Amino acid sequence: MPSYNIGSVVTCRDRQWVVLPSDHADVVRLRPLSGNEDEVCGVFKKLGLEVIESAEFPSPQPEAIQDRQAALLLMDAARLSLRNGAGPFRSLGRLSVYPRPYQMVPLLMALRLPTVRLLIADDVGIGKTIEAGLIAREMLDRQEIKRLAVLCPPHLCDQWQRELREKFHIEAVVIRSGTVGKLERSLPAGDHHVFGYYPHIIVSLDYAKSDKRRASFLAHCPDLVIVDEAHTCSRPSGQSASQQQRHQLVNEIAAKLDRHLMLLSATPHSGIEESFLSILGLVKPEFAAMNLEHLSEQERTKLANHFIQRRRADVKQWLGNETPFPERLSTELSYKLTREYRELFNEVYDFARGLVKGVTDDMSYAQKRGRYWAALALIRCVMSSPAAAVATLSKQVEKREVAEQLEEEAIDEDLMASYVYDPTEQEQSADAQPTLAIEQGQQQYRDSDRRKLKAFVQSAEKLYGAKDAKLQQAIATVITLLNEGHHPIIWCRYIATAQYVAKHLGDVLKQRLDKKGDRLRVLAITGEQSEDEREIFLKELASYEQRVLVATDCLSEGVNLQEHFSAVLHYDLPWNPNRLEQREGRVDRYGQKASEVKCALLCGQDNPIDDVVLKVLIRKAVKIHRSLGITVPVPMDNANITERIFNSLFEYEAVGVQLSIFDAGSQLALLDKEMTRIWEQAEEKVSRTRFAQRAITSEDVQQELIESDRVLGNAKEIERFVRSACGRLEAFLIPKTIHKHPCYLLPNIPSQIASSLSAFLGDRQKLTLSFVSPTPEGVEFIGRNHPLVESLARYLLENVLTNTTNPVAARCGFTVTDAVTRRTVLLLLRLRHLIDSPKQGLKEDKSLLAEECLVVGFTGTSDNPIWLEPSEALRLIETAQPSADPPSEGIARSEMRDLLESMEDLQEELELIAKKRSQDLAQSHRRVRAITKEGQVKVKAQLPMDLLGVYVLKPK
Repeated sequence: MPSYNIGSVVTCRDRQWVVLPSDHADVVRLRPLSGNEDEVCGVFKKLGLEVIESAEFPSPQPEAIQDRQAALLLMDAARLSLRNGAGPFRSLGRLSVYPRPYQMVPLLMALRLPTVRLLIADDVGIGKTIEAGLIAREMLDRQEIKRLAVLCPPHLCDQWQRELREKFHIEAVVIRSGTVGKLERSLPAGDHHVFGYYPHIIVSLDYAKSDKRRASFLAHCPDLVIVDEAHTCSRPSGQSASQQQRHQLVNEIAAKLDRHLMLLSATPHSGIEESFLSILGLVKPEFAAMNLEHLSEQERTKLANHFIQRRRADVKQWLGNETPFPERLSTELSYKLTREYRELFNEVYDFARGLVKGVTDDMSYAQKRGRYWAALALIRCVMSSPAAAVATLSKQVEKREVAEQLEEEAIDEDLMASYVYDPTEQEQSADAQPTLAIEQGQQQYRDSDRRKLKAFVQSAEKLYGAKDAKLQQAIATVITLLNEGHHPIIWCRYIATAQYVAKHLGDVLKQRLDKKGDRLRVLAITGEQSEDEREIFLKELASYEQRVLVATDCLSEGVNLQEHFSAVLHYDLPWNPNRLEQREGRVDRYGQKASEVKCALLCGQDNPIDDVVLKVLIRKAVKIHRSLGITVPVPMDNANITERIFNSLFEYEAVGVQLSIFDAGSQLALLDKEMTRIWEQAEEKVSRTRFAQRAITSEDVQQELIESDRVLGNAKEIERFVRSACGRLEAFLIPKTIHKHPCYLLPNIPSQIASSLSAFLGDRQKLTLSFVSPTPEGVEFIGRNHPLVESLARYLLENVLTNTTNPVAARCGFTVTDAVTRRTVLLLLRLRHLIDSPKQGLKEDKSLLAEECLVVGFTGTSDNPIWLEPSEALRLIETAQPSADPPSEGIARSEMRDLLESMEDLQEELELIAKKRSQDLAQSHRRVRAITKEGQVKVKAQLPMDLLGVYVLKPK
C-alpha cells in the first residue's frame, strides 16, 4: 500500500476520508470528510485487506443553489466541527468549557517554558482546575506529553476525574485504596503496573506517598504531574510525619528536571517563609534559596515566569470581559444557652478543667497528654450538640471495664488533633465523635468521675429540640434563607451533630414550608458514606426545588458545590480559620448562580470558648480576607495556637459568665497581641508576593484569543448556528428570560439528530439552554463541544456532502444585495496545515495536523480576480442581506456552472492564499512561544484546499 501525506483526501470503503497523523508506521488513520472524530478508524497496511486510493474533495453542485443564510449555516457548521484548530492554541477545539480570558494566562506562561514548571496560586473559586486542565489538554494535543497524573487528596479524585472528562475530554482512572484492586484485576497478562499501564491517572496523595508505594509511583511517573492542594506538600515546620512523606514524594517527582510539573494552591504562603520557599523550591531548586525580602529585578523576572497569584478583584474585569463572581455577605449570629444547657456546659467545663488541673508529677507524659485530649474532646462534643455529647459519652460509660484493662500506650498526637481540632493539612477530615480522645483519660477516672460522665449523658438527652437554643437559632436562620431563595449548607463538626440537625430541621421545615413533602429536602452527608454514596445523595438533593445540605467537613475541602447551593451556616464554629475559608469557598466561587452568597457564623453569646476562638483567630482571618481579597492561612502552627488558648482558659476558676479573660497581662491577652503582630507580618508578606506574575500582559492574551475565535468561532456565532440549524430542521428556539438571564426553550429535539443525542438526553424531550455561562439552575450551557452543537454540525456537514439536490445548508448560493456594487464571488474553503515544532522532535511524517475555515472573495473574473480583504469577505457572508429576488433558477445555475468550471484559473492564487495563512499561523505560534529557546515552528499548507462552498453576490 502506498504512503499518503497527512491531510490528503483518499477513498476507502466507498467513502472519502482525510489522512490523520499516526503513531504507527503500519497504520493509516482516517477521518471522514465531515470531521466526525467518532468515526476515526485505522487501517493496518500489512494485511492488505483495505484499498486506499487518492481522491479529490467533491466539488459543489450548481443544482442546489440557496440563499446567503444557508451559506452562513455551512460556514458555522464547518468551523464548529474543527477539533484540531489552526489557531495558536490547539486545545480550544476540544474543550467543553469556554475559558475566561484571564484563565488563558497560565497557559501562555506554560507554553513559553521549555519545561513546564508552574505554581498556580489564584484565589479560591477563580478556576485553578480549568487553568491546569487547559495546559494539560494543550500539551497532549501538541504531543509534548503522552501521559498525565493528578496527585490530590482522596476526596477530590472523583471531582478531578469528572472535570477532566466533561471539560477536557481526558479519560483518567482514579487510583486510591478503594479502587486499586479493581484496576489491578483489569490489567492484561504480563509485566504491567497500575501506575504505568493507564495513560492518565488521578492518584490520592496519601496512597502514593506511603513508603511501600512511593518508589513504584516514581518508576512509572507520567511526564506531566499536577499536584492539587500543594500547600499540604510543603516541608513541615513541625513533626507531621504525613506531611513529611507528601513533601518527600513531590520533591522526588520534581528532582527529574525535564518532567513537567504544576502545583496548585489557593494558600501557598501562610506567612511562614520557610514553608513557602519549600514549595517554590519544588518548581525550581534555586527558588528555595531566594531572599524574598530582597529580590533583585532578575530574580523577580525569573520567579514571574513560574508563579502566578491573583485575587478576584484582579480578574473580575479583564480584557473588557466581566466575570460574575458573587458577593460574599458575612454575619455573626449569636445565641444564648438555655438554662439547662448552660448548666450542662458549666459542669462539663469544670470536669474538663479538673482533668487538666489534676495532673500530678507522678503521671507519665502519655497520661498527662491523655487527660488534655480528653478534656478538649469533652468540651468540643458538648459544644457541638447534645447528640454529639450523648454519642460520645455513652460509649465511654459502656467501655468502662475495658478501659481499666488498657495498657498505657504512646499518644498519637496527629490522630488526637484530627478528632478535636480542625486540621486542614491532612487529606481527610475526621468527623467521627471524639470517642478515642476521651478514652485517653479514662485510666485515671475515679468512680465519681464515671458517675459524672453518666450524669452528663442523662442531662444531654433532655436537651434535644426546644431546649437547644443553638438548634433553634439555626432553624430560624435556615427558614429566612429559604424564603430569600437561597439553598443553604449547614457545616457541622461531627457526624452525630449533622444527623441531629438534619432530623430536627427536616421535621420543622416539613411542617412550616413544605406540607406536601415533595418540594423541600433536608439531607445529611457525612464521612459515614462512601464517596460514591455522597455523590448520589448530592445529585438527589439537587433535584429538589428547595434544598438544605447538612454536612461535615468531609465535603469542605476542594469539592465544588456552587451549582446547587448559595449560602453557608457554620453550625459549629471552626477552631481553625483555614477551615472557615474552605467551607465558604465551596459555594463562593466562579459558576455560582446567585449574585450574593450569604455566610453566617453561629456563636454562643455566653460561651467563653466561642468568644476566644472568634477574637483570637476567626475575626483576624476574616479581616485580612476583606483587606487583601485573598485567604491567608494561620501564620504559625495552628495546633500550637489552639493548645495555648485552652491551656490559658483552663487556668480560670469562674465558668458560666463572661470571664475577664482578656484583661491586660492575661495569657490570652498576650496571645491575642502576639497573634495580631504575627498575622500583620504575614499579611505584608503575602501581599508582597501576590503579584509575582508579570510575564504575560493582557495584550498577549487578547491577540491570541482573537485569532482563536476567528478559527473556532465564539459564543455569539455558536448561538447563531444553533438557532439557524434548529430552525432549518423545524425545531425553533423560543426566547425566554430566567432570573434576568437570556435563555431559550428548545421544545423538541430535531428528529434528524435525536438518536445521536439519546445517551445525553436520557428521558428529556426538551431543553432549556443558554449560550452565556454561568447559567441559572436547570438551564443547559451550550458551548462549541456541547453534544447538541456537535450533533448539529456533524449532521449538516454529512448532509451537505452527500445530498446534492436538496441539502439543509448550501454549497452554492446566489444573492442579490445592496451590500455590493459589483458582482462579488465568495469562496468557503477548508485548509489543513502540517505543523512541525523542534520542541516535539517530530519528523516530517509525524507532523501535527491543524485545520481552519477561510472565507475569501474577489470581484472581476476568475482569470483576473481582484481579491477582497479577508475581513471584508467574512463581513459579506455574515451580513449581506437580500434586496431583491434572485434571477430565475436556470440563469443562476448556468452562471454557477460557468463559475465552477473556471475555478482551475484560481488555483495558483488560492495556493498563495494558503501559503500566506501558513506563514501567519507560524508567526502566531512563535508569538505564543516568544521566550523559549527552541527552533522555529514550521507550518506547511496541505494543498489543494477543500472547496466547501461558492456564493455569488450581485448588486440589485
